[in-house]
Amino acid sequence: MFMNIKSVILTSFALALSFVSNAQKTVVDIAVGSPAHTTLVAAVKAAGLVETLQGAGPFTVFAPTNDAFAKLPEGTLTSLLKPESKATLVKILTYHVVSGNLDAAAVIAAIKAGNGSVKVTTVSGGILTASMKNSKVILTDEKGNVSTVVATDLKAGNGVVHVIDAVVLPK
Repeated sequence: MFMNIKSVILTSFALALSFVSNAQKTVVDIAVGSPAHTTLVAAVKAAGLVETLQGAGPFTVFAPTNDAFAKLPEGTLTSLLKPESKATLVKILTYHVVSGNLDAAAVIAAIKAGNGSVKVTTVSGGILTASMKNSKVILTDEKGNVSTVVATDLKAGNGVVHVIDAVVLPK
């Protein structure tokens, strides 16, 4: 019985330390720690947005996976990562960020309050429309492209990250 209590105490302590360290991580740290987001991390670095996204926030980031970037037309990503495309890359990446800490519950509540959809203004100044389809949150960009939120509520000290399966694009 003593070993069980000791084990419970140690496990609780480890969970508490994990929570504290997650609370200190930034939205950038969440992406850096994910093998599914290496392309996003490279793009954020190329755009010079690391320091900004490590700021106080709070930020809600809709983070496309490597597979999402692979869906872009051939050559698009290579072109975007060139120094001369930095302004375009910044606009696209900041289109994936909303000011505030919008966890999944808040997004779903806003969709319901909006009678099935809600428009959110991104940091780039563009609009994303969130709606529901088959119990999943769907994002529709200004060009009519659709992305599905596939993982939610990856919490950081300066916001929250939601994983999406396609890159959303501003006008």
